[in-house]
Amino acid sequence: VQLQASGGGLVQAGGSLKLSCTGSKHTFSNHVMGWFRQAPGKEREFVAADMSYGRGILYADSVRGRVTISSDDALNTVYLQMDSLKPDDTAVYYCAFSSLYSPNDAVYYSPGAYDYWGPGTQVTVSS
Repeated sequence: VQLQASGGGLVQAGGSLKLSCTGSKHTFSNHVMGWFRQAPGKEREFVAADMSYGRGILYADSVRGRVTISSDDALNTVYLQMDSLKPDDTAVYYCAFSSLYSPNDAVYYSPGAYDYWGPGTQVTVSS
């Protein structure tokens, strides 16, 4: 699985961005797709995951209500709509694919649950 994220950029606080992540020659259906971010000097942080398997969506508390994850299986693409952006949202954003099936949703908050990663796209929010 090869992943390519796009849509990052520079935006003022309060603005919006929509990130896209497209996979090559593989269907996302019945697999978990996640978004993570990493700010300079900080660990990679969970943002959101589309659980598939009919299990819904996970969001980090820091972004809940401001971020929406969605998927288009026909296009092998997962999106991250980010609204009301804050300077603290500044980071490199990564999409990730998990081939793991676990009944425990908490597993998917960890980067270790994901086995394929895109190269990342920079999001910078100015104050």
